[in-house]
Amino acid sequence: MLKTVKTTLGWREWAALPTLGLPAIKVKIDTGARTSSLHAFRIKPFKTGGRKYVRFMVYPVQHEREVVVSCVAEVTDRRYIRDSSGRREFRYIIKSVIRMDGKNWEIEISLTNRAKMNFRMLLGRSAMRGMRIAPRRSFLLGKPDGEK
Repeated sequence: MLKTVKTTLGWREWAALPTLGLPAIKVKIDTGARTSSLHAFRIKPFKTGGRKYVRFMVYPVQHEREVVVSCVAEVTDRRYIRDSSGRREFRYIIKSVIRMDGKNWEIEISLTNRAKMNFRMLLGRSAMRGMRIAPRRSFLLGKPDGEK
């Protein structure tokens, strides 16, 4: 019987969101959050062909406002998400491919302004099925393919 090797994540890692045009972003691993969340601002909904989309901006680098990426994604849901302070916020939910450790998979992401937070993205537990967490370690996977 073949044994599958689980990917081990540190408490923070690098990831890419290629479908959003984000080649590298620092991610905090958050087993307390069910849904992943991404820093987004200027979130503007629009419809095309009867489908709902959002256009939004992302500062992908912590504490840096020179690099800004414009993103567009289809809205898959809108729902209340409770933040770390216990406040409920009605957020847009999108799906995106995430790349970590040379592997790609689709995850669900809520969009919120994380400008005052240390990490531009949280990876929630629903996005890390089959993975192990090493809470005392960081950046075990290195940067995404092709990044320095």
